[in-house]
Amino acid sequence: MLGSLGAQDFRFHLPPLNETAFLLDFDGTLVDIAPTPESVVVPNGLLDSLRRLREACGDALAVVSGRPIDQIDHFLGDVPFAVAGEHGVAIRHRPGGPIERAALPTLPPEWLAQARDLLATLPGTRLEHKEGGFVLHYRAAPEAAETLRKAADEWVKQSKGTFLLLPAKMAWEIRPAGIDKGYAVSLLMESPPFTGRKPVFVGDDVTDEDAIAAVRRMGGVGLRIPSDFPTPSIFRAWLASLTGGSR
Repeated sequence: MLGSLGAQDFRFHLPPLNETAFLLDFDGTLVDIAPTPESVVVPNGLLDSLRRLREACGDALAVVSGRPIDQIDHFLGDVPFAVAGEHGVAIRHRPGGPIERAALPTLPPEWLAQARDLLATLPGTRLEHKEGGFVLHYRAAPEAAETLRKAADEWVKQSKGTFLLLPAKMAWEIRPAGIDKGYAVSLLMESPPFTGRKPVFVGDDVTDEDAIAAVRRMGGVGLRIPSDFPTPSIFRAWLASLTGGSR
């Protein structure tokens, strides 16, 4: 952890920026977690820090998120060179390029119907439907966590390994097996300007572990909040310091 070290002094033994590719999570990493996905605030200075970093690393800057790509575009505009959304289901390799979508198993419609019926009995919970899966949010109703987990676990068992249940920040997510942030990172690293560089991934959640493992297999650096950076704010300060800026 950073401890008493200043952000400018703690570089995690990175190679020169012109040899590095940065692949960064969004919620809980670049921005602080908010009560709802829509209420996230992009901190002052973050976009400038990311623009400087993208220039310094020759465009090898990507955001790898569980959100759909259009939501990342809403918050960050054209600042990242590449964006992977929905945990790797959707990938745009370059600005203005096509969005490539992974082949997905069919999500049983009865799961969604049953989820909607269940959430209707649990005030404060919310269903987020994604292509190929869905998320059961309980941030406003933490007492519903175990009820939602049991229901989701039963649905996933019916799929016989086709779908996975993963814990997220105050949520349970059902998504296709084999398509995750590690998958997204591996695909991004196969295309310019990422190819041949040492990847650096930073995330904060269980869903980021696949990406951390992937970059480490490539000889890169995988970091996580709070084990390596106590808070997103400290991470943002470190990120700004890489190009001589300040948060």
